[in-house]
Amino acid sequence: MVENIEFQWLISFQHVYEQLSFKKAAEKLQLPSSNVSRHVALLEQQMNLRLLERTTRKMTPTVAGKQLYERITPLTVAMNDVVEEISVQGGSLDGHLKVIMPDIPIFAEIIADFCLAHPKIRLSCDTQLNPTQGMLEGFDLVLRFSRGPLEDSGWVAKEIMRWPSCIVVSPKCLDRHAMPSTLEELSKSPCITSLSVLQGMPWRFKHGQTLQVHANYRVNSGHVAKAAALKGLGFAILPLHACQAEINDGALVQVKLPEQPEDLVLHALYSGRKYPLAKVKALLKYFYCYLAQLNHTADM
Repeated sequence: MVENIEFQWLISFQHVYEQLSFKKAAEKLQLPSSNVSRHVALLEQQMNLRLLERTTRKMTPTVAGKQLYERITPLTVAMNDVVEEISVQGGSLDGHLKVIMPDIPIFAEIIADFCLAHPKIRLSCDTQLNPTQGMLEGFDLVLRFSRGPLEDSGWVAKEIMRWPSCIVVSPKCLDRHAMPSTLEELSKSPCITSLSVLQGMPWRFKHGQTLQVHANYRVNSGHVAKAAALKGLGFAILPLHACQAEINDGALVQVKLPEQPEDLVLHALYSGRKYPLAKVKALLKYFYCYLAQLNHTADM
């Protein structure tokens, strides 16, 4: 029977099953809706089975449709991976690459350079600092910052870069508040913390220690947090490299505590398949090399 079934019919069925809509599936496949509908109809005709129940209001898979989808999906994924691998080995990298990443200038430079080097790549990039679990579906790669252990998302997490962090405060703030020498004293001081990302509250320190801090200034930007710290609005955790110049010139003072804050880590998350897509691996390598070179230059 299989010799009488075209591969595109299976691909169209797979997308219709996932979207429960001919129109949405056609948009994903960049095909006319009539083509996608005809592919599914031809597949059902050849198999002599009803795979999708259609009414004017909704579409639901049949038992046979669910079984077919579950059996063909690993095969189509494996075939896509093979094509991607061969494409890279042949010196050509192409296809649709869907990414979520923070809206940070250096990331914009990296991904633009990557697409310039691989002109056959079609990029879709959504800038989200803290994407929710539901948003991850349909994307190939998610880049996000974290401190401490990651929440289990079912995705593979690869560390791209790690930056040591420190607690800083301005001399202006120290005019009004004493320099803390313990975490307990710090918890009573005004702090600048994240609104939703980096696990928000509490502050995280190495060896699993956490601290609930008093924060009237909560932001989702290291640049905004640094500006607030410079103005004397409170204590802040920042990557050391981002505030070293201000520490050196006295605009910020590094707070010395027995406990050290967790490093800021950039993670890449991608689908939990055995092997990531070739285009994902290529982009990850690009990020790693670019950031490593940048870090090396900063240390010189």
